[in-house]
Amino acid sequence: MRLRYGFGALGVLAALLTAAPAAFAGDIAFGRGEVRIETAAGVRHFDVELAETPEQRARGLMFRRTLAPDAGMLFLFPERERPTMWMADTWLPLDMLFVAADGRVVHIFPNAVPRSRLTISSPHPARMVLELAGGTARRLGMAPGDRLSWRRLER
Repeated sequence: MRLRYGFGALGVLAALLTAAPAAFAGDIAFGRGEVRIETAAGVRHFDVELAETPEQRARGLMFRRTLAPDAGMLFLFPERERPTMWMADTWLPLDMLFVAADGRVVHIFPNAVPRSRLTISSPHPARMVLELAGGTARRLGMAPGDRLSWRRLER
């Protein structure tokens, strides 16, 4: 009987630890926007969350279990900050499109590995990073030189 109780307590602890990241992931609100990317294959549209504050940028897509094929997150950085990203608490593979201030895609880092602590950056100056589901950039024919524009939908 005591052994059964021990497994029960472990089960409860495991459930609490599994639920904690899900609750943690929802405690920061993000604005919403629409991103348009002009590629050689056509114009692509994405519904994105906007990461504008240091807290929003630090959280990003951490702890998310799913990401719709037409969704993503647009990270907006201050003028003097050079974007660097990592995947430590991100559970989904992501494509990272680094975008210059004029909207030009200057670098694409495809299929960033979930839970990796590798620092990811662009060899070229960037002011924004668009994160999409891993494989999206390749599937849609996105490449450096494509143009990104966005508009805010709600705060």
